[in-house]
Order: sequence, then structure tokens, then C-alpha cells
Amino acid sequence: MDVDKLYLPLAAIIPLLLMFYILIRKQNSMMKSILMFLFVFTSIVGAFLLENLQASHVAQAVQSVKDWLDEPVPRAEKAPAPTEESEPKIIPIKKQVLLEAPTIWQMPELPRGCEVTSLAMLLIHQGVQVDKLTLASEVRKNPAEYRLNDGKIYFGDPNEGFVGNMYTYTEPGLGVYHKPIAELAEKYLPDKIKDLTGAEFQELKTHLSDGRPVWVIINTEYKKLDDSFFQTWYTPNGHVKVTTKEHSVLVTGYDENFIYFNDPLTVEKNKKAPIKDFAEAWVQMGRQAITYLP
Repeated sequence: MDVDKLYLPLAAIIPLLLMFYILIRKQNSMMKSILMFLFVFTSIVGAFLLENLQASHVAQAVQSVKDWLDEPVPRAEKAPAPTEESEPKIIPIKKQVLLEAPTIWQMPELPRGCEVTSLAMLLIHQGVQVDKLTLASEVRKNPAEYRLNDGKIYFGDPNEGFVGNMYTYTEPGLGVYHKPIAELAEKYLPDKIKDLTGAEFQELKTHLSDGRPVWVIINTEYKKLDDSFFQTWYTPNGHVKVTTKEHSVLVTGYDENFIYFNDPLTVEKNKKAPIKDFAEAWVQMGRQAITYLP
């Protein structure tokens, strides 16, 4: 029953009861009997209406509970099972590694081309067929010209491109650092080049343990150099500390005592140097390293 529809009967009953009370005080016994009958009748009707109202409320409450119990319980969606792509690959560091990688001689065409020659070895190891001369022509160049003024050397920044002449020692030049090399490598292996520059030496071992050689900047002594071997250049980007002993090789392995690498200057395969000395020299040269991803 609609609750709003009960308001009219109730509104009619209450005034009747008041009228009954007023009239009964002034009437005789016959009239009182009639009025008494009306009172009883209206009381029964009112009680009936109220009872139906309460029953309606109870019925609605019961139905609401039943509806609530009948509602299906929502089930939480299970998270998708992790796939091999979403799970990071954990690479155990091996006690020793020695990879098979190509050796390429930078001479005689590229006296200062150790960086692009070592990059050629890295790319060929991944199956990219490219030669050192192509990379030499494609690597970004720094256009700054050599100038000596008041004992200060003004030249280019190797972080911005190859500085000087790569093809001869008769003209000023030096080399190139990791940024332009990584940029060039990305051309051949899009989204697959990992610039490890700034990492700990241990991370190089991680990639070597996964079967990937690592391009690095080192020096030709393969050990930490005295400060006297370095000079300051004044470049458009600010001061840069460089050494003419700067070199690049492809690291191919390690063991407890030695690091192994392919040297483009001597074309020696798996050449070795004490791992402690090599690591210190690598840190001194700015922790520069590049490899490719699986």
C-alpha cells in the first residue's frame, strides 16, 4: 500500500473523533448509542488502516532484505599473470667470461678512429654488417678549429662530436666520447642501444655475463694516468679535461684477475690487462661504456 494514500483517511478520522467527543457530551442515551457505534466503527477502520500501513512497511523491509541477499556478490578481478616481458630479467654475474667477437684494425685508414672501429666490432657481434669507414663518415663531427692563444688550447668538445682530423696525425685532432657513438649505434640498432656511462664497473660484468661485449673509453696504458698526462681545452661548452692517450676498445671478458678486450690499435684479440688497473683507468676517463640490449 502506498503510504501517501493513507494520509487522507487518517486526516478524516481525527476530526471525526473530535466531533464525537463534543457531541456525546450534549446528547441523550439513544444518540449516545449511535455516536458510540460510529466511534467504534471509525476506530476499527483507523486501526485497520494503521495495521496495513505497518504491514506494508514490514513487507517492504522484508522484500528489500531479500533483494539484497539475491544480489550477486561482485568478484574482484584477478591481476593478469606476469609474463616474461613484464618480469625483469635477472642476470647472474659469472665468475669468468670470454666472448667471441670480431677484431678490426683501425689502421692505416683511421689513425684516430679507435672509437668507430670498436663500435664496428660491437655492431658486427650483434649481426649488423657495417664497416669502420662508413661509421667514420657518419659519426657526428665537432666543427671547432684548433687554436692556441696565450698558452691556452681552444678546440672542440668530444662529447659533442669527433674533434679534429680522424684520418691523419699531421693535423690536430683527438677523438669522440660516448654520446655521439651511442647516437650512431642507435641508427643501426634502434631502441636496442644501452649507454652505460656513469655506471659501476660491476654493471659491465652483468652485460658480459649475458653474452654481450661492451664498448668503452680507456687510455692506451690501460691503467690510471698521472695528472700530467691531461690538459685543459677551452671549448664553446666550457672547459674539458682531455688526454692524447685517450683510446677505445671492445671489452670481451674478465676473470678474477684480468679484463679481456679486442684492441683496434694492435688488432690483438682478447688482449688482457689487470682488472683493477683497467677499472681505475675507465673511471678516470669518465666511466664511458655502451652495449646493446637483447
